[in-house]
Amino acid sequence: MSSEWTSAPLEECLDALIDYRGKTPAKTSSGIPLITAKIIKGGRIETPTEFIAIDNYDSWMRRGVPLEGDVVLTVEAPLGEAAQLGPEKVALAQRVVTLRGKKGVLDNTYLLYLLQTEEMLDQLRARATGTTVVGIKQSELRKVRVSLPPVDQQKAGARILKTLDDRITLLRETNATLEAIAQALFKSWFVDFDPVRAKAQGRQPEGMDATTAALFPDSFEESGLGLVPKGWSFHTLADAYEINPVRKLRKGERAPYVDMASVGTQGHTVHGSTDREMGSGSKFVNGDTLLARITPCLENGKTAFVDFLRAGQVGWGSTEFVVLRPKEPLPAYHGYLLSRHPAFRDHAIQSMSGTSGRQRIQNDVLGRYLVVVPTAEVANVFAELVDVVQQKIAANHAQAQALTQLRDTLLPRLISGRIGLFPSAESKEAK
Repeated sequence: MSSEWTSAPLEECLDALIDYRGKTPAKTSSGIPLITAKIIKGGRIETPTEFIAIDNYDSWMRRGVPLEGDVVLTVEAPLGEAAQLGPEKVALAQRVVTLRGKKGVLDNTYLLYLLQTEEMLDQLRARATGTTVVGIKQSELRKVRVSLPPVDQQKAGARILKTLDDRITLLRETNATLEAIAQALFKSWFVDFDPVRAKAQGRQPEGMDATTAALFPDSFEESGLGLVPKGWSFHTLADAYEINPVRKLRKGERAPYVDMASVGTQGHTVHGSTDREMGSGSKFVNGDTLLARITPCLENGKTAFVDFLRAGQVGWGSTEFVVLRPKEPLPAYHGYLLSRHPAFRDHAIQSMSGTSGRQRIQNDVLGRYLVVVPTAEVANVFAELVDVVQQKIAANHAQAQALTQLRDTLLPRLISGRIGLFPSAESKEAK
């Protein structure tokens, strides 16, 4: 480490430390987003789900108002998750503190990545208290020591890491848009029947060529379960899908394993798997959809489309997954899109039973959900369209994973100075 580096307690490197512990704001369904500890994950802030009233903002934020670029840090349940605030106006919940680096001493973006190093996390854990719930007091947080290079070096290192993170974020946002497109098409064709309604009214279906439009009927017909496009049919999920299909995987055989932590609430792809010996669990192959069967994972939207296995490979996961696989003529990705549809999720939630803390989906009730099955021609065109989207999502996810691995490799080296971006004072003098 160069002699240009300095070391000091964190409090001496800050212009502001905003802490709202001990206070609970009145929450609303809309308004100013509330940054809570549970949505600060992996260096990012997930989409807020809680808010405070706009009129209450000034009275609530009396301890300090966060600014763009400030770093938020979770100080309890969990401890040590950090992210950086954008330009949006936000409110702070309990268990989250906001840190603002002192100008000319500590760059905010450098602080973001500094807090993600093992050295800093070790210091936080060492100063924390508690057993079941581990947390750090503000007085102890202020004492955490930081080692800092000159600010220009801080900014240079942080800029590299931020560029990688921005690219990863863009890939994730692109995937969210692609998934929304696929969901909109699913809803239009198989829930609202927009092409059929348009033809029934003598109109050309919007956004569709004549060849594709010709595949859709121009009227509805009665079925035992209600109106359905002519030539289409209603089926129960148990008839239209394989639920927990049988897969060949011997006990003790090593195979990719997926747990609940590997399945996010946004984005369709499994975030990672581990190689384990097969025990008791749900088996799956590429093209299957994994649906969380327990509270609160189901309510939070934990669903994944399996597309990461090698050809012919079988994976396995927690017994708390329901594995869904559409039968022909429905395409594989239909399963994931159906699992994300609000009506299906409501039915799945209503099928749950058990104790209040560990309710589970009941397969027999889930199997009674009604699925509209189109003609094979319509299903095949839908498959062609959504397969392109799904493959692009998978490619973006793979690129994001590679960039994440690169970022994680560079982060400790850039922050610690093991990768020097500027010549040190000693090397300058030697010249």
